[in-house]
Amino acid sequence: MVLFERTMSESSDDIDIRPLELGDIRRRLEERPEAEQRGISQRDEDCQSLPENGGNRFFSAVFQMSLKKKNEKPVDGKLKAKMAWRNAVMKARALGDPWEKFHLNEYKTEKAKRHRYNAMRQSWVVDEVMMKMEDHSFNHGAMRECFRMKKLSNFSKDDWVRAHNYVAKRYMDEETPRETYFDDVKLQMDAKLWGEEYNRHNPPKKVDIFQMAVIEMVERDGSPLFHLEHFIEGHYVKYNSNSGFVRSEAIRMTPQAFSHFTFEKSGHKLIVVDIQGVGDLYTDPQIHTSHGDDYGDGNLGTRGMALFLHSHLCNSICHSLSLTPFDLAPSENEVINKNVANLQVSCKTVVRGTEEIVITPTKEEKEHILDYIRMRSISSGYHSGDDKPRIKLTSISSLDSQESDDVPMMSESEDSLIDSARQENRRRCLSYNSRIRFDSISDSGTDTETRERELFQFKDMVQRKARPSHVLGEMEHRKQLELLEENRSKTGGSVLGQIHLDLAKYHELNRFVKESETYDREAAVFHVDQAAKCGILEGIKTMAYLHLGLSHDILPDVELGVNKSDKEIGFDYMLMAAEAKDRVAMIYISKAFETGIGLPPSRTIDWNKAVYWLDRVVNTDTEDEEGNFDGTMDDPLYQLVAKQAAMYLTGGKGLDKDPDKSGELFSWAAELATKAMKGKLASKYYMLAEEAWAECEE
Repeated sequence: MVLFERTMSESSDDIDIRPLELGDIRRRLEERPEAEQRGISQRDEDCQSLPENGGNRFFSAVFQMSLKKKNEKPVDGKLKAKMAWRNAVMKARALGDPWEKFHLNEYKTEKAKRHRYNAMRQSWVVDEVMMKMEDHSFNHGAMRECFRMKKLSNFSKDDWVRAHNYVAKRYMDEETPRETYFDDVKLQMDAKLWGEEYNRHNPPKKVDIFQMAVIEMVERDGSPLFHLEHFIEGHYVKYNSNSGFVRSEAIRMTPQAFSHFTFEKSGHKLIVVDIQGVGDLYTDPQIHTSHGDDYGDGNLGTRGMALFLHSHLCNSICHSLSLTPFDLAPSENEVINKNVANLQVSCKTVVRGTEEIVITPTKEEKEHILDYIRMRSISSGYHSGDDKPRIKLTSISSLDSQESDDVPMMSESEDSLIDSARQENRRRCLSYNSRIRFDSISDSGTDTETRERELFQFKDMVQRKARPSHVLGEMEHRKQLELLEENRSKTGGSVLGQIHLDLAKYHELNRFVKESETYDREAAVFHVDQAAKCGILEGIKTMAYLHLGLSHDILPDVELGVNKSDKEIGFDYMLMAAEAKDRVAMIYISKAFETGIGLPPSRTIDWNKAVYWLDRVVNTDTEDEEGNFDGTMDDPLYQLVAKQAAMYLTGGKGLDKDPDKSGELFSWAAELATKAMKGKLASKYYMLAEEAWAECEE
């Protein structure tokens, strides 16, 4: 039987492995003296071919392969990486122009203005470009249609063979305002800046967002506008949406971790969602901001943030970036774990560890851009003080994983082990990234040192604003601010708290259940409680009403019951609402201290406090921390003032008697009643004022 070398792609089940027998040992002993006579060492002897006669050669063949592999000299990691990338670049170049068959070179050459946005400086740069574009669109979405286009680089002249492929997009609605085009570019470039900040933390798989610009066709009637993006081949996937959708059949860790990262590092000011693209090269993202008043109609504000965080399950990348999990009710966590956890088993990303400083190439590196890209890609990152990038290669198994395509491509022999279609897609992405990186660098016009300084400034800003996603961290953060700012209010201003309140409202609207099912009341109350802990006035009032058994606007069909309600907690929440200038809460507190109705056992009737809160109600003419002004229709001002006057007239229960002040208050109540067209009541108050002043004379 002829011996053969088994390839790595073959299974061990194809080989008949039998135990070592006495005949094998005897042959080895007979061959040893002959080998020693030839001057061959024992190690070299083990690598010699075995005789073909005899039985049970399969075991010997496998044994020989292991010895051969053991005796191979280790290949230098840098050389292996260099050869792998050279092989990948050659394959990428061999692919040719995918748009050659469309003959774009035959179209008319047009001059256009390109508007690019600098996210760091928040300014626009305008230059002229030469391009060729198809007359008819080749595809369209719900709002925009796409045209194939070629654009000359600013450093080439009439070399359309090497011109890069682009996609020009325009809104099909002709009445779309021109400002919308510029707003879309601003959104995408701001998201790209956050992608660079994410990459600086050296995650397992880095991300990038399309370089986008506005093209103004100045030679056409009306100077129409188009969005300009690089063309990329590959399988286009939508990983999550701006309304909490997560694609279950293509779930990956990196897109979800990136969105979570932007939420925490921006200090809850924004979150980048609607992640879609080829691999981890994204396009058309959406940004939700805390105020929800910019980035177009797709900006859902805190409601959009709530929808994403409700569907997000932190993965290993989130943990490696020190991101904190968002607080969810136990029932919500159970549902998410069932839907997502099993699908994440297929994600093979391995955490690499340290942060990486983002460095743009120098002029010398631009001249050898391919070498620069290769070194940046195979290194674990430039760090301050490093003379050269450190090389780090992973195993072949990680190269074959779903999210490990950020490491070098394999050699020809190793490439045969992987599915050819997947490798072709990777080579196309490599070719695309090489081209667009060079084009972006050559066309940017930004000084390298200035760019690095701006990135470090952005890094410092992120470090100052970063806040955790859980309520405990938010409470600690607010306590620290209260210590630093003496007059700071204990309520209001928490984006995280507003997100929890929005989730409670979504539960009430049956957003997370089927039409025939009832919503999760425990989860809804949980989120209202979290909002209250974060200082959201509406959440504080709702929790106060729930514990005190009062009617409430949010979750009106929910009652805590005797076992779960706590008047002490409810009264404390009501006090917090009163301190936040909620007039209904102030009136409730004053009545409780006046009459004892609704007062918890730990507190006693105190007219001094009752008068204090009545005075706060009467003299508060500004909006509360929610921006509302309660008109106290059930308790008009003249009644509240008259109640103060009555307590001062009799005194007691902690309040000193003061007939003179009582007379002044009754007189003021009469004036307020007169303005309210309450003539009889005004006369009564005037009479009571005279009686109070009469007591002063006595």
